[in-house]
Amino acid sequence: MYLNRTLESFWMGISGKYPVLLLTGPRQSGKTTLLKHLKSKDRAYVTLDSIAERELARRDPALFLQRFGSPVIIDEIQYAPDLLSEIKVIVDRNRSEKEISFWLTGSQKFHLMKGVSESLAGRVGIVNILGLSQRELMHKSSDDIPFLPETSILEERMKEQPCMGLMDLYKRIWKGSLPGLVLYPDREMEFYLDSYMTTYILRDIRDLSRIGDEIAFMRFVKAAAARTGQLLNMSDLAKDADVSHGTARNWISILETTGIVYMLSPYHSNITKRIIKTPKLYFLDTGLCSHLTGWSSPKTLEAGAMTGHILETWVISEIIKSYIHAGKIPPIFFYRDRDGKEIDLLIEKDGILYPVEIKKTASPGEKDIRNFRVLKNIGRKIGNGAVICLAENHLPLSNNITAYPVTAL
Repeated sequence: MYLNRTLESFWMGISGKYPVLLLTGPRQSGKTTLLKHLKSKDRAYVTLDSIAERELARRDPALFLQRFGSPVIIDEIQYAPDLLSEIKVIVDRNRSEKEISFWLTGSQKFHLMKGVSESLAGRVGIVNILGLSQRELMHKSSDDIPFLPETSILEERMKEQPCMGLMDLYKRIWKGSLPGLVLYPDREMEFYLDSYMTTYILRDIRDLSRIGDEIAFMRFVKAAAARTGQLLNMSDLAKDADVSHGTARNWISILETTGIVYMLSPYHSNITKRIIKTPKLYFLDTGLCSHLTGWSSPKTLEAGAMTGHILETWVISEIIKSYIHAGKIPPIFFYRDRDGKEIDLLIEKDGILYPVEIKKTASPGEKDIRNFRVLKNIGRKIGNGAVICLAENHLPLSNNITAYPVTAL
């Protein structure tokens, strides 16, 4: 089963501009499926998951590339990094030939990016993909406009989908965005995600960092999942996971570079010195996060202690996807000062800051936007603001701040 992805138009638009394109993203996010769907009949496909192909690629990269030629898809390129140098030779030798086209995929950015930067600088376009977005699940993949609190755009989106009820929303949050689960609802979620984590540890993490104690690492991941949507206190996380501070910092970096978590940076300006510098931690797949923290159903998740943080995590991840799947780096931050005043999200575009709050309420009001006032002190132009919430329709809260239902994402 294939569901069209927003990234399709961007990928095809740049395909002729780079001799090498690299698609990275978490395991099971749909990299291979996307490229197989887009490939022409004359483009070969080979995966280095195959032991035989991997052995040839490692032993004789030149012979491997002669065998499969170009254009070609090479899946899981990180298993044979020496191929990158040989691809560089071919690209440099045939710069004028448009048919030279390598599409690469890799789940491991940790070591892969070093090899790409050393071997293919200036010759490769690097694109990222995450799990399925809400827009893609609604079959609106052609909408590649990244999220911004602009009324005309968001009102149109609200017309395209009826308001989600509370439990429908939490069912979507609980299920997550991995195509292998979302598109095949008969699959047993707990077994699938347990297998996912085992594969993640055995195939990726062990290769990346020589983790010796897999039980400790799993304990750490679960402790991190319990902190989604919160400021990252590395000392407390290390203490709860019973690992050293240095180990915790290293393992968070691994989770980030393999696409499991996103570290949202605080907004800084030269005007105020009272803004904190600690990032916030977000899991990029709320289904995996819910599984790791032991919520067995959408009902228990909605009623549990994580309900607000998991909703915020889901909204933030959807906004991140809207940028990533349009081929853009998310220009997003959060605001928090030493007085405890916080704004969940600041989106920066063309020198303008757009504030966004995320609230689990169906009746948003003035109290939900009072912290927006602090922005007048940072010396930047402030655009339209938004409260993403559980209201059934959009509701003006002031001249330039509107509350929107989650269906507007």
